[in-house]
Amino acid sequence: MANILVVDDELGIRDLLFEILNDEGHAVQVAENASQARAARLEARPDLVLLDIWMPDTDGVTLLKEWAGSGLLTMPVIMMSGHATIDTAVEATRIGAHAFLEKPITLQKLLKAVEQGLLRKPAVGSVKAPTTQQVSLDGGKAANAAQQAVVLPPTHQSFELELPLREARDAFERAYFEYHLTQESGSMTRVAEKTGLERTHLYRKLKQLGVDLSKTKRAA
Repeated sequence: MANILVVDDELGIRDLLFEILNDEGHAVQVAENASQARAARLEARPDLVLLDIWMPDTDGVTLLKEWAGSGLLTMPVIMMSGHATIDTAVEATRIGAHAFLEKPITLQKLLKAVEQGLLRKPAVGSVKAPTTQQVSLDGGKAANAAQQAVVLPPTHQSFELELPLREARDAFERAYFEYHLTQESGSMTRVAEKTGLERTHLYRKLKQLGVDLSKTKRAA
């Protein structure tokens, strides 16, 4: 997956975007202002940047222009704002922004914009396809290892009916969500769609049930 930098001065938005993109398998870094964004850009060399327009020290358009002028705009940049005008969006696009997202950002628009942005440039550090020699020597072992690594919970499980109703219900819900999380490689987005729950509701529910999310991500 990709290395993504999220730049926004609002903590709630940074945390939400971090959670969503991290659940999709991306490595996510966050910055709350232009100064931190500059440092992260040079240190991590992100594959894509989500950049807020209105920030207290230096606004996003100015930072975008700075990167473009210094030859550092080598990655797709998606601008974000809840108050920007059409002129601002057009200016950002003219400078080199890949896309513009209006806040509040919907999940579908975010994931689509990120996916399209990453198609512009191969992700840095992405896994290279094995050579012919590697396939012939290691292909069989790799396939067997991958099959062994994917262990799904059984689709039929038994539950202790002598338990109080709440405990029995929690046990069932825990098994239900663990099954679907493992099936979807730990993707909260896909599990939310599959179970018909809002993502935030699903996240709170898993925390309440004590589901260990780290154990539900199967090997790719």
